[in-house]
Order: sequence, then C-alpha cells, then structure tokens
Amino acid sequence: MEELVRYLLNNLVENPDQVDVSSKDESDKVTVITVKVAKDDIGRVIGRNGKVAGSIRTIVKSASAKTGKRYIVKIGERD
Repeated sequence: MEELVRYLLNNLVENPDQVDVSSKDESDKVTVITVKVAKDDIGRVIGRNGKVAGSIRTIVKSASAKTGKRYIVKIGERD
C-alpha cells in the first residue's frame, strides 16, 4: 500500500524527491501510513477543503478492501 501512496503523491507534488512514506502496524488489522512532503507541496496534497487528501484515503481504502486490513493515511509536512 505504501507504493500506491508514493505513486499518487509523486504525480501530485513538484518535489517528488522530498516525499517520505512510511508505515507502522498499530495492530494485526490496522496499519498507519505516514506521509511527509515538502512545505511547498502540502497544499497540493491536501487540496481545497481536503478533497485531494480525501481522495487519496478513498483510493487506499478501495485498494485494501480485499486484504482485510484497515489503512489510515496521515499527511504531514517535512521539517
């Protein structure tokens, strides 16, 4: 699922080399995917009223339907 999120973000942002995607298993059925992008690209990733971020989460939810796991996507800004 990390690769899917990385692919989506690399096509959205202007600085794809500054995209960090990591995942951490919260439990056996829940995984948190943490995304960090450059300060200039955070607006592109979130979108107006959070529509782009919501779309990314919807795509991940649809892709994970067959796996039986739940993925949570958290978006943040690089330091």
